[in-house]
Amino acid sequence: MAERPQVLIVDDEPNMRRVLAALLEREPCDVLQAGDGVEALQVLDDNVVHVIVADLRMPNMDGMELLKKVIARDPNLPFVVLTAHGTVDTAVEAMKLGAFDFITKPFEKDELLAIVRKALRSVRLDAAAPPGESRRYRIIGESEPMRQVYAILDKVAATPTTVLITGESGTGKELVARALHARSRLATRPYIRVNCAAIPRELIESEFFGYEKGAFTGAVTSKPGRFELADGGTLFLDEIGEIPLEMQVKLLRAIQEHEFERVGGLRTLRVNVRLIAATNKDLARCVAEGTFREDLFYRLNVVSIRLPPLRERVEDIPPLCAHFIERFNERLGRRIEGFEPEAMAALRRHHWPGNVRELENLVERCVLFSEGPRIGLADLPEAVRGAAGSSSAAPDDPLALKSQVKAAAERVERDLIDRALRLTDHNVTRAAKLLRISRKSLQVKMRDLGLREN
Repeated sequence: MAERPQVLIVDDEPNMRRVLAALLEREPCDVLQAGDGVEALQVLDDNVVHVIVADLRMPNMDGMELLKKVIARDPNLPFVVLTAHGTVDTAVEAMKLGAFDFITKPFEKDELLAIVRKALRSVRLDAAAPPGESRRYRIIGESEPMRQVYAILDKVAATPTTVLITGESGTGKELVARALHARSRLATRPYIRVNCAAIPRELIESEFFGYEKGAFTGAVTSKPGRFELADGGTLFLDEIGEIPLEMQVKLLRAIQEHEFERVGGLRTLRVNVRLIAATNKDLARCVAEGTFREDLFYRLNVVSIRLPPLRERVEDIPPLCAHFIERFNERLGRRIEGFEPEAMAALRRHHWPGNVRELENLVERCVLFSEGPRIGLADLPEAVRGAAGSSSAAPDDPLALKSQVKAAAERVERDLIDRALRLTDHNVTRAAKLLRISRKSLQVKMRDLGLREN
């Protein structure tokens, strides 16, 4: 994501748009505005939008219709619904369709800002690979490691079995979760996603289980949690390894007993959800270290699907590149035809610590800056070119050692920067402090290595 993300406000009342814009402009974001759903779609055509805040009742195209069109375009774009007290039920239906959250008018300023911040944080932490196209699951890749993934999906998708998806960031864990839901008997029922890493510790219980009016300061109305919203459908808990220990006990009870209480509530609620969890952590190791409950781990790990990193399925790189080129040609108004053989060979040799997400970023950069119809070796970042040069150098070449050392140093540098960015939620300033270099130096290195500020 760029340093200043863009939030689109959609409301037919100019005064409400002005109030929302004044609040959000205090945040590190830019605000775009639209008076109805039709105008909002035009704004989306011309701008990169990271979060949408939209009223439900509008002329020409209301919030529900806009939500459906946005989900069809980009199901990962957070959509926050504004609703009056009389339309809360409609807002809940919007959540079940895929809305990120809803806010009831009149709203508290802090509640609005907290939800928008959570949405922006969710965008930054979303490590899912972009949607692709394959015969069965709309996932790009027919390599042997991916065929093994499809074999497991074929067996468990139609069942209510709990599934744990593991894999490095950027390997496409949410794609698999969506595929499991789409191929199940619950495909027409709600699919609710929770990014556990995007929720502050003090809010995670109310996020999962909801809260009653007056449960805490700012709780001006009751609100259902994600478990309620997913009732009868699928609940996807992304980054499950980030849940604090004190919350894991309550989560385990909700999973095992199918019941819970809202924060501040006395009534026990029962739900029936199909649970899918995902993590980039080694949960067995977390159990051994005492940071993850053993009983919760075994409850989640009924069926495990490991997504291979991109370096283990390099034969999928050409079709992935073709998909990304088509996407960015359309978005950037270019006509790039593909990669030259030498450039593709370099891509296949690269280590890809950022997996498909890193490849997507690289292709976007190449499509944007390439001078010819095809992307050549010179168009690739130096780190990728270096890896290619070192592997092709002749053993008796006096420069072979230097080129190999340089390529190895670049790989280490890329891995360290990638790790620092993940530890700091892609905050460049904090990552630079961890690496003990200036922010400017880190930005230069990220540019040279083909990494983007998310």
